[in-house]
Amino acid sequence: MNIKTALLGAVATASLAPMAFADAHEGERGRDGEVKIIYWQAPSIMNPYLSGGTKDIEAASLVLEPLARYDENGTMVPFLATEIPTVENGGVSEDLQSITWTIDPDVTWSDGTAVTARDVQFTFEYCTAEGGGCAQGAKFGNVESVEIIDDKTVKVNFDGPAPNPYQAFVGQESPIIQAAQFAECLGPRAPECTDANFQPIGTGPFVVTDFRVNDVIQFAANESYRVPNKPAFATVTLKGGGDATAAGRAVLETGEFDYAWNLQLAPDVIASMAEAGQGTPVSAFGTLVERIEMNLTNPSPDVPEGERSTVAAPHPFLSDPAVREALSIAIDRDLLVEIGYGQAGRPTCNLVPAPVLYASDNTACLTQDIDRANALLDEAGYMDTDGDGVRETPDGLPLSILYQTSTNAVRQDFQALIKEWWTEIGVETELRNIDGSVFFGGDPGSPDTFQRFYADVEMYANNFPGTDPQAYLGAYLCDNIPSPDTQWQGENINRFCDPEYDALWAEMAATADLDERGRIGKQLNDMVTKDSNVIVPLVDRGRVSAHSNTLGGVILNTWDSELWNVADWYRIGDNR
Repeated sequence: MNIKTALLGAVATASLAPMAFADAHEGERGRDGEVKIIYWQAPSIMNPYLSGGTKDIEAASLVLEPLARYDENGTMVPFLATEIPTVENGGVSEDLQSITWTIDPDVTWSDGTAVTARDVQFTFEYCTAEGGGCAQGAKFGNVESVEIIDDKTVKVNFDGPAPNPYQAFVGQESPIIQAAQFAECLGPRAPECTDANFQPIGTGPFVVTDFRVNDVIQFAANESYRVPNKPAFATVTLKGGGDATAAGRAVLETGEFDYAWNLQLAPDVIASMAEAGQGTPVSAFGTLVERIEMNLTNPSPDVPEGERSTVAAPHPFLSDPAVREALSIAIDRDLLVEIGYGQAGRPTCNLVPAPVLYASDNTACLTQDIDRANALLDEAGYMDTDGDGVRETPDGLPLSILYQTSTNAVRQDFQALIKEWWTEIGVETELRNIDGSVFFGGDPGSPDTFQRFYADVEMYANNFPGTDPQAYLGAYLCDNIPSPDTQWQGENINRFCDPEYDALWAEMAATADLDERGRIGKQLNDMVTKDSNVIVPLVDRGRVSAHSNTLGGVILNTWDSELWNVADWYRIGDNR
């Protein structure tokens, strides 16, 4: 298969027609009053380039939009662009070294000014500015330059053939920001631009009218929105904080809210809530994996600031693959699924569980083996020399782990069980949970963010937009390690750095044959999971959210922002 044929096959499902908006519920913009959304992890910023937290990225998607995104089937659809560029339509060069996007002429910023190619070019400059610490850097990893052809046409040039050119400016993590608003916010100044970061000027269906950090965001309909008579709602209240239980009750039992995100609750709890008849749970599988990240660096407060949790200070025992493997195989993933997710979860050993093309047949971790875990630690020389039940390193340091995650009932149940299993292999575990609004926030000054990783292991879940994991796997490149120099931004959370991994990822980035991309993707997955246990996958999670029975137009999307089609939401039963 030649590279042109492979690329056409990769985007064959990408509709070249403009995004189809529902038209069955017509009426004036704002006709349905207020819609109330609850995220139990409260947004802390409206700039996805300064946060890797899903709650921040999804809140921002109400305002900021990319050139293209993915629908509920994982199909790429145009948003700010007029069509999806391909080799066939001339938008992607024959040598795959560039992609040319045309901006929809009907798109304007919420302040009424035109969206231009300069805004697209500036977005690239913003994320790649030295010292800026862009949280979405992997999206631009192979972009050499962004060239303005004319006011509405922009050409993205790659540093070599890019078989998957749909990463920069595609999906919820890579929206276009306004050059005029962010002009003075490049590099180290990025976090200082409070107005821009909390009230960005966007192209989406809503604008921010009030932002209370880690609490509530008020939005109003964007009067410059390009689709006539949309959105149906005049205002949005996005309430953050609390917990998943309270969020579920607020929609399913009391009807206080219209939409609840990410109901990470036991299945019997959700079913019981739904019996109240106020709302409907919705679910779908995608690529969301609950996993444990191993810190390969030393998070001890005894390590000087500036070196703590950086590559300058390797972890005293998690740097040993034998310890990481023992911790992994001590876990009973079937029991975690049973108590945490039921039919909305599947045990997994993979970071990338789907689509099938990229899903490794890695099943080595699925059988719990306490005896083997103990044998691994014995063979590696970690013995309990003083009889207190905790093994020590050959240097006498106890195998004592700080295990952190966000505050959530299911996650705390997981922590408790995993602590018991690790006790059985002589590993002492201290449990810590942090409010999700802080844990998944991007505050470079906070010691409690998952990026800063001031713990030995941490647990969370994330996924990737669309159906190609290239950028997602690129998160674990050496250049993406968070550090003080990047203001603790970067996707390589566990500080993994392997030149062989980097070289293989570069090979994937230059490979068009789909079967070969699948082979490389599986190999990259295995390098950070079964081969090294740097990442310890636990559960392939189905996404479960809920909406009020009076809220229409909701389509759960596991491939992009859950709020991707909020412009199409409407109130059922109201007079029109």
